[in-house]
Amino acid sequence: MRGNREPSILSDGGGRGDMRGQKSFAGGRRPTVILLLGAALVFSVLVVSIQSFFFTDKQRSDINREEINFLLDFQSRVQQCVANRGLGLTADIIDHCRLVLKFPEGTNSTWYNAQFKVFEPLEYHYDVCEAILLWEQYRNITTVLTREYLDVRPNGWLDYAAKRIAQLGAEKCYNHSLCEEHLNLILPSKPPFHPRQFRTCAVVGNSGDLLKTEFGQEIDEHDAVFRDNEAPVNEKYAKHVGLKRDFRLVVRGAARNMAAILNGSSDEVLIIKSVTHRDFNSMIESLPNPVYLFQGIVLRRGAKGTGMKSIELALSMCDIVDIYGFTVDPGYTEWTRYFSSPRKGHNPLQGRAYYQLLECLGVIRIHSPMRANRRQDWSDVPGRNFINLAQKAALSLKKIRAGQPIDVGPFTNCRVWGTASKGTTSPVSGSPHMSDLRKNSNYSKWELLPLESMRRESREHFAQIGGVSLYKMDGNKLDDLICVKHE
Repeated sequence: MRGNREPSILSDGGGRGDMRGQKSFAGGRRPTVILLLGAALVFSVLVVSIQSFFFTDKQRSDINREEINFLLDFQSRVQQCVANRGLGLTADIIDHCRLVLKFPEGTNSTWYNAQFKVFEPLEYHYDVCEAILLWEQYRNITTVLTREYLDVRPNGWLDYAAKRIAQLGAEKCYNHSLCEEHLNLILPSKPPFHPRQFRTCAVVGNSGDLLKTEFGQEIDEHDAVFRDNEAPVNEKYAKHVGLKRDFRLVVRGAARNMAAILNGSSDEVLIIKSVTHRDFNSMIESLPNPVYLFQGIVLRRGAKGTGMKSIELALSMCDIVDIYGFTVDPGYTEWTRYFSSPRKGHNPLQGRAYYQLLECLGVIRIHSPMRANRRQDWSDVPGRNFINLAQKAALSLKKIRAGQPIDVGPFTNCRVWGTASKGTTSPVSGSPHMSDLRKNSNYSKWELLPLESMRRESREHFAQIGGVSLYKMDGNKLDDLICVKHE
C-alpha cells in the first residue's frame, strides 16, 4: 500500500514540481517578452518620429524655398518700381529680404549730420520682409491711446500712464486718481477710429515744394485729410494745399498757436503727438475740437518726425494714403516751409529713400513737383493682393526660422490679451468738471459712431477680427501686440 501510494505521492509531487517549473519558466519569459514588446514599441515610435521629423522638416524646407522664391519675385517688383519712380534712386537686391537703396552716382551729399558729425550717406540698407510685416500690421491697429489699453496693459496705469503726462513729478502713477484727472479729457474708453474707416486719405506735409504745385483740389477730394502742427489752411494757400481739414497731429510747441490756426474749425480732430502738458491742457479747455493722444510708437529706422507719425496715424484708418509736401527731390539744398521761414529738420536723404521704399511696398503714394504733370498710373507698384501674399510669405518664413507654428491669422502677434470692462462710466472722453465748451465738443461724432454707419470694408474687417482692438506696445518689435476683446 505504501509502495503503491509512494509513486502516487511522487507522481503528485513530481507533477507539482513540473508545474512549478513551468510557472517559473513562464515567469522568467514574461518580462523578456514585455521588454521585447516595449523595445519594439519604442523602436516603432522612434521610426515614426524620424519619418515624421524628416517629412515635416522636408515640408517646412519646401515651404521655406517657396516663400524665399516668392519674396525674391517681390524684391524684383520693388526694384523695378524704384527704377520707375525713384527719381534717380536705384535698388540693389542682396537676398530675398534685404536690399540697398542708392542715390545716383555723382550726388553730392551736402547734408551734415551734426549729431554724428558726418555727412549723410548716399545708400541705405533695408529689410523688406520686416518692413512689410511692420506696415501691414499698422493697417489693423489703433494708434490712439485709450482707457481700455491702459486697463489691459500690465501695470498700464502705474508705469505707462506716467510717461504720457509731462510735469507729473513722479515716474509712476502712484496716485491713480491724479493721473486719470490729467488724461481723462483726452482718453476715450475704446478706439474712436477704426481700420479701413476711410478709403482715401491725404497726408499733407509742410515743405515749401508745395508752392510749386497746385494739388489743392486733388487733396480736398480725399475722404480725410491729415495735417501737421501750425500748417495754415486758408484761401491764400488753397490751390497748393486745399481747404479740407479732418485731422491734425500737433507737438507741444504748436499748442499755443492752435486757437488761431484752427480758426473756428471745430470738427478738426487734434492728435497730440507725445505727451499731454500744461500747454495742451490750457489749449484743450479753450477749444471745442475733439482731442486725443497719439499712442507714441517709436520707429528707430527710416524717416522721422511729425510727418512720419501722421502717416502711421493715417494708415491705421485708411486704405490708400497719398502724401504731399514730403519728398526731397533731386537738387533739394535747404529746408523750406510753404507758410514761413524754414526750421532745421530731419535727415532729408534718408527720409527720401525710406518714403520711396514705402511707396514701392504699397504703403503710401508720393506726390511731388517732379510728378506734377504725371499720369495717375500706379501699375508699377505691387498690387494689394500681391502685397498680402508677400506679407504672409514673410511671416511664414519668420516663424519657420524661429521654429514656431506657421500661423498667419490676425492675432498671431498678440502677446497680451485682455477684456474690456462693461462698466465704463462714460462712453466718451471727458471729465465731470469740464466746461460747457468741452461738454459740447464733437467727441461723440467719433466715439459714438455706430458700426452700421461705417463703410463696408471697415465693417467687414471689424467682423473678421471679432471686434478685437489691436494695439502696439512700445518700440519697433513685431511680436508685441496688446489685444482687447469686447464683452
